[in-house]
Amino acid sequence: MPAIVVVGAQWGDEGKGKATDQLGSQVDYVVKFNGGNNAGHTVVVGSEKYALHLLPSGILSPGVTPVIGNGVVIDIEVLFEELDALEARGVDVSRLLVSSAAHIIAPYNRTVDKVTERFLGKRKIGTTGRGIGPTYADKINRVGLRVQDLFDEKILTQKVEGALDQKNHLLVKVYNRRAITVEETVEELLGYAERVRPMVADTSLVLNQALDAGKTVLFEGGQATMLDVDHGTYPFVTSSNATAGGVCTGSGIGPTRIDRVVGVIKAYTTRVGEGPFPTELFDDKGEFLRSTGGEFGVTTGRPRRCGWYDAVVARYSARINGLTDFVLTKLDVLTGLEQIPVCVAYDVDGVRHDEMPFDQSDFHHAKPIFEYFEGWTEDITGARTFEELPRQAQEYVLALEAMSGSRMSAVGVGPDREATIVRHPLL
Repeated sequence: MPAIVVVGAQWGDEGKGKATDQLGSQVDYVVKFNGGNNAGHTVVVGSEKYALHLLPSGILSPGVTPVIGNGVVIDIEVLFEELDALEARGVDVSRLLVSSAAHIIAPYNRTVDKVTERFLGKRKIGTTGRGIGPTYADKINRVGLRVQDLFDEKILTQKVEGALDQKNHLLVKVYNRRAITVEETVEELLGYAERVRPMVADTSLVLNQALDAGKTVLFEGGQATMLDVDHGTYPFVTSSNATAGGVCTGSGIGPTRIDRVVGVIKAYTTRVGEGPFPTELFDDKGEFLRSTGGEFGVTTGRPRRCGWYDAVVARYSARINGLTDFVLTKLDVLTGLEQIPVCVAYDVDGVRHDEMPFDQSDFHHAKPIFEYFEGWTEDITGARTFEELPRQAQEYVLALEAMSGSRMSAVGVGPDREATIVRHPLL
């Protein structure tokens, strides 16, 4: 009954999709438990590249049942667009299951997201404007819409009326926008009902029964540890729990069912949006990482902020998630650098911090303390064993392992599905 969790160990974009996809042929279910279409995974299969935003990566693995859990917020229009695009490329999407308790991103949530972010000006969070935050806010405020509401027009209408009663005052009186009618919203949402109906299930029951039957279930997190609403760099975070703890609430399985927690971490660091980033580079080295690593958002196309590997963040992620393993990705991007800095601690007003400062203000003012490692020039994309890596690359990986709080069980050396060195099996 192995239940395996895969989470991002930095600020996202670490390569979780590839890590999940590689395990896909060995698992029976792949579950997305948080987030929405505000983050994307890129998966390369042979010569084909797939950009997934809302769908679990397991949708690409034959025989795997992909599941969208109750902790996800769903833009149903985006869901259908992704499904149609995959079907057009010959991918079987008929196995997808969607939790009846997952919340729906209503059209007014997208509107509120965009106008609120613009209104914040210099204090903006850096959201994608896709309605994720407002939908989670509706969920907590108990005025949200759930997938199951699409099948009862009376209940759906009542809930939309309740939500718009407040939001229209905000849109008209504060943001000088037009009011949104109940009728247009209900009509749009009801138009999705019959197509989504066959996908809807009690996914908590399905997953627990699968584990009881000895099936292997993989849980993949959207976003990442440092964007977790509780444990990330608040307020510059996402609106859900992207850490391993979010698996239980976002999918309906108990914590005692989880066997292994895998943190995916890049050989350097990136983040998008606003917020503190101690190792961020503003010079040609940062541009080298961005261009060589293709560091542009899958969902938004935004250029990612780039910096050196941060071992403080890695140790924090290992602790918060209870990581059993790391998957280190994009080691090949560092090829050609003469010297590779690694942040091993922070200097905050003259005081050394080897662990994450508990005060957000201290983290905002943290300056990285670096150790330096010898680089390599050899092409490593063809390496399939650790011993095939250049000595310097091996030493770099072993050094990161020693300072990051868990073992480096797999090392990515290229974008292809097969371009991974497995040091310790994840299953």
